Amino acid sequence: MIIFETAVQGASRPSLERFARRAQKLAGVRGEVGILIGGNRRLRQLNRLFRGKNKPTDVLSFAGDEGGDIAISAVIARQNARRYSHSAADELKILVLHGMLHLAGYDHETDNGRMARVESKLRAQLKLPASLIDRGRPAPRTRRAR
Repeated sequence: MIIFETAVQGASRPSLERFARRAQKLAGVRGEVGILIGGNRRLRQLNRLFRGKNKPTDVLSFAGDEGGDIAISAVIARQNARRYSHSAADELKILVLHGMLHLAGYDHETDNGRMARVESKLRAQLKLPASLIDRGRPAPRTRRAR
């Protein structure tokens, strides 16, 4: 189920629900997954309550025994879509996929790149732009010709 507390231009509930079901299956997440698309205020509240961080964030995941919940900031999704030159709907999909992988048990902060590899593979399969993890890494340095 998807709840839009904050609208995102170009993103429809039916389209995002279809994508979420596909991402859930590919990530291997069983059970029910609820997705909240909210504003920065809501994500800040959730981030403070569950992670002790008093700031909004792009995506949060809350795993259950089966399934779980994902919360996404529509504001940050729109900002990132502009920054990375793709649609806000694609940005929501990137965040849904990222959240699904967390629900599946992946943790990019501790898994030595395992989640990044899986996310990159699934992103390509789902025809999505750069993954959340990939764009958080510094660009590779290039050697200058002498």
